[in-house]
Amino acid sequence: MPKMKTKSGAKKRFSLTGTGKIKRKHAFKSHILTKKSTKAKRALTKTGLVSDGDMPKVKFMLTIGK
Repeated sequence: MPKMKTKSGAKKRFSLTGTGKIKRKHAFKSHILTKKSTKAKRALTKTGLVSDGDMPKVKFMLTIGK
């Protein structure tokens, strides 16, 4: 049986924390920023965590566990 391959897109977008959670970046920060408030843009800069519902899918893409 061949080895499981990590999805290249997921590899670039997600990273693991020390406690096993998965970090992600916020969307909507790449363009059309003139209509967004400074406060909203600053909040989108910070990293977030993947939600519990999406965790199995992201772990599968990163081939972490099952």
